[in-house]
Amino acid sequence: MSNEHSQGNWVPVCTLSDIVPNTGVCALVKGEQVAVFHVDDGGTRVYAIGNYDPNSHAAVLSRGLVGSFGERIVVASPIYKHHFDLSTGECIEAPQHSVDAFPARVENGQVWVAA
Repeated sequence: MSNEHSQGNWVPVCTLSDIVPNTGVCALVKGEQVAVFHVDDGGTRVYAIGNYDPNSHAAVLSRGLVGSFGERIVVASPIYKHHFDLSTGECIEAPQHSVDAFPARVENGQVWVAA
């Protein structure tokens, strides 16, 4: 596993206040579309997964609905409603169509994604 905290791996994408709680935005991180989510369920967390939904062949995951699927925090794709785990990128209904997940953090109000 690479050291994700080494200099050069973390990319600033926006401020936390740029993302309405429990929604996502799309950011371009090193040439790749990444869906970045601000989840506020009593504590503020950020998640980042690939924005491209392989089920619908469209870059739409950042516009999906954030919720839970059992204990998992997920986003439901706006097209076919497949659920993607925000921690792992796993597509619950079609695991073969899972997406990449990226480490994300907030530091001094800035959202950072490890590319």
